[in-house]
Amino acid sequence: MSFGTVSVIGLGYIGLPTAAMFASCKKNVIGVDVNQNAVDTINRGEIHIVEPELDVIVQAAVQNGFLKAVIKPEPADAFLIAVPTPFLPCHFGEIPQPDLSYIKSACEGIASVLKRGDLVILESTSPVGTTEKVAEWLAEIRRDLSFPQHTGEYADINIAHCPERVLPGHVVRELVVNDRVIGGMSSRCSERSVELYKTFVLGDCVITNARTAEMAKLTENSCRDVQIAFANELSIICDKLDIDVWELISLANRHPRINILQPGPGVGGHCIAVDPWFIVSKTPDEAKLIYTARIVNDSKPAWVIDKVKLAISEYLQLEPTKTVKDVTIACYGLAFKPDIDDLRESPALSISAEIASLHRGVTLAVEPNIEILPASHDNLKLVNLNTAYTTANIHVMLVDHKQFKFSDSPQGIIVDTKGIWTK
Repeated sequence: MSFGTVSVIGLGYIGLPTAAMFASCKKNVIGVDVNQNAVDTINRGEIHIVEPELDVIVQAAVQNGFLKAVIKPEPADAFLIAVPTPFLPCHFGEIPQPDLSYIKSACEGIASVLKRGDLVILESTSPVGTTEKVAEWLAEIRRDLSFPQHTGEYADINIAHCPERVLPGHVVRELVVNDRVIGGMSSRCSERSVELYKTFVLGDCVITNARTAEMAKLTENSCRDVQIAFANELSIICDKLDIDVWELISLANRHPRINILQPGPGVGGHCIAVDPWFIVSKTPDEAKLIYTARIVNDSKPAWVIDKVKLAISEYLQLEPTKTVKDVTIACYGLAFKPDIDDLRESPALSISAEIASLHRGVTLAVEPNIEILPASHDNLKLVNLNTAYTTANIHVMLVDHKQFKFSDSPQGIIVDTKGIWTK
């Protein structure tokens, strides 16, 4: 094998599991992250994120000397970039534009330690053309090395794109069994990338070009976003027509060729709520359906907040001696999906924070997968399930965590965006 040492840049929800999988196969792995706390935690054999089974793998990898974390990149034979790709700041109504500064910074970090024969793989979900930018950025810094955009198969440095395609909560298993789409900037780039991933990947490694690989990930998540938007729009229509959307979807899904998803409070996470905008930003005039789905899903939290306002009014009509300050609201779930601790782009978190900002009474939050709230959300009070059940007057179901599914519905007024208590 031509990869004695593998470096993973970015030790978050994708980077750390990926680093751990290579290390579990007895590869020497150097993980790089700018977060000193994350580096120190990993070097103790612990993890700073919630992901089933990952803690055991990381502990063993560190103890056996196959995994270490550092702040600055060190020489390696393959570099996998797994850093965030958020949005640039924009005004309301504008199409969000991708912020590639984290990827560029990663390239600048590894450039000084690159040597002839190294492989660089961009795993970060990216707009079409980003892998080519990676090659350009590296070539500008390392003029002593050749890159595939100039010398093709004979380049000193091989570059490819291989997007992650895993489900939070199932990352360890899916990294191994899922197929991988690999888009090299040359045939040699693709072949070497397949060789690297086959260290632990049991799924197929399907070769294409870099642009198609980038678009494949964006397409997968945009398709999901459109499907969710249909369900979310349906829930709003049913609410207006006094129809139980959960029963309706159940009935419609009895058709052998229909599979409607479940509605919710919006769409969150680092992929589905973000990736469609990468397509829209590149082709705004053509991506009409994808754009509309984003608008539908991004507007759902405001609809939920309006439902909470109506619930407050209903409570005060039932309790005429009470004032708004006497009303306690409990929000159930802050993560962007069930049974994880990931708060990125979470509609549940934004809804809870907005309720707490608007409401003059107490706003409680129940999130069994975190121990402390983000510093910017100190107007929320994190409590356990029992406390919320016994003290809140209005109960807002936002995320269907397993702890909520197996509990009886609480007493009081319910706003249920997941159909847990109203089915």
